[in-house]
Amino acid sequence: MKLALLSRAPRAYSTQRLKLAATERGHTCKVLDTLRFAIDLSSAEPDLQFRGKHLSDYDAIIPRIGASITYFGSAVVRQFEQMDVYTPITANGITNSRDKLRAIQILSRHDIGMPKTAFVRNRQDVLPAIDRVGGAPVVIKLLEGTQGIGVILAPDRKVAEAIIETLHNTKQNVLIQEFIAESKGRDIRALVVGDRVVAAMRRTAQGDEFRSNVHRGGSVESVALDPAYERTAVRAAQIMGLRVAGVDMLEGNDGPLVMEVNSSPGLEGIERATGLDVAGAIIDHVANQVAFPELDVRQRLTVSTGYGVAELLVREDGDFVGKTIGQSGLRDRDITVLTLHRDTDVIPNPRESRLLEANDRLLCFGNLESMRDMIPARRRRRARVRKLPEHPLPEDTN
Repeated sequence: MKLALLSRAPRAYSTQRLKLAATERGHTCKVLDTLRFAIDLSSAEPDLQFRGKHLSDYDAIIPRIGASITYFGSAVVRQFEQMDVYTPITANGITNSRDKLRAIQILSRHDIGMPKTAFVRNRQDVLPAIDRVGGAPVVIKLLEGTQGIGVILAPDRKVAEAIIETLHNTKQNVLIQEFIAESKGRDIRALVVGDRVVAAMRRTAQGDEFRSNVHRGGSVESVALDPAYERTAVRAAQIMGLRVAGVDMLEGNDGPLVMEVNSSPGLEGIERATGLDVAGAIIDHVANQVAFPELDVRQRLTVSTGYGVAELLVREDGDFVGKTIGQSGLRDRDITVLTLHRDTDVIPNPRESRLLEANDRLLCFGNLESMRDMIPARRRRRARVRKLPEHPLPEDTN
């Protein structure tokens, strides 16, 4: 396998470990400075230039894209994807995970546990937002902070309001997030590779510091994860479009709460804490998947006029319950079932003999008009009951 590491820090621990792991396994590996690429859109085939010369063929890349070059770096990765070069870290995964608000918006649609979060801009909305996430103390986060920078714990509502107003006045966008007191300055970093967690560590803040990041002086120790934490970490990474990711979770009273999904996780802390060859696991995964470049399913499947991808719901009162996929007549209507989602299970390429149950969700490709009447109605927002004032209004004496 011919592998390229996209990195601006060739001497960094993570870059060096990945390169060493690749060469030890007999692969050819080069470190390429991400900013020295030029995207060539002048020819019929997508192409790239590197240092002013035509880029040679690569089987796979592993992007190490820093926060300061997210836009350009993700564009380079996207171009590799268009060239059908395998990457375990997609361009969409990088941009989605780098923006904390966008990441939370995506994960919130998939029943991933997270601290309550609000995002507001008007001063009058700040105090109600603090109340909605559970009240003070409250955590305030910059949208693009890293390594614990831009994360503030405000002890009361007025302090929080003042901090947020100050940050807004400096053109900063911030998240208002629930403070998970039971985590006690600790969090879990799970390193996801493919469909499993290959290593995990617990990070603990020092002294009165509530941020557990190693860069803030936090200590680390190896930890064996509960299956619920493993499933959450893998699902969060895959939902974000990442086959290699660091998933940070708080230990809440009701289970794991995802704080962040990192598309460029450092390897030094977790390898030293666990003694595991995480870099080798990443290289092995890439070598195993190199024949399967990432595809944008909607982009590839919707180029035929009148055809597309849709999710169909097996309604309790419908005709499909108790029938097999073959008996459902979907194939006769020019509809192919790609995956079947049942509760938290995903069944890829289900057989025609698979029995359908109420509330199964079928990801299908086919004729859009044929699928139109089977697409579930849009979910309606539930009306919230307004709380009555603590003190009753005076009675009308007239």
